[in-house]
Amino acid sequence: MLQSLRNIFSNNIYQSSENDHKDIDILAGLMIEAANTDGNVSQDEINQISFSLINVFKEHPKEVELALSRALGDKDNSHSLHFYTSKLNKSLSHEKKILLIEVLWEVILSDNEIHDFESNLLRRLAGLLYISDIECGNAKKRANDRVNKL
Repeated sequence: MLQSLRNIFSNNIYQSSENDHKDIDILAGLMIEAANTDGNVSQDEINQISFSLINVFKEHPKEVELALSRALGDKDNSHSLHFYTSKLNKSLSHEKKILLIEVLWEVILSDNEIHDFESNLLRRLAGLLYISDIECGNAKKRANDRVNKL
């Protein structure tokens, strides 16, 4: 019986750790999905994603590297936006969702081109995350200002 209790507690700890990794995997996967919308993930986009995950979302650099590696390996197995947004709507505050949209705009803008598919993706994503068009537009402007300062 004591061993059964140990197994229960050790499984709960493992599941909690696994869920922590899933959040970074969801963020990295969504960012790679946005970067790949134009059919190409550039090194500039990968660098921007890495920078954002580490500095904006405060993820550990090693975990970011692993999550990006998994996301890049899985980029051809495209997930629906609902796959990402259903998880993010449960775990992120409204402010974090706006921040995510801003970061995604930075990723898209990092190759100095905005394709129609990328704009469309961000508009749909904003809607699924319950972010208004005005908030999405303001996030795009802030992202554009930051990218142009670099």
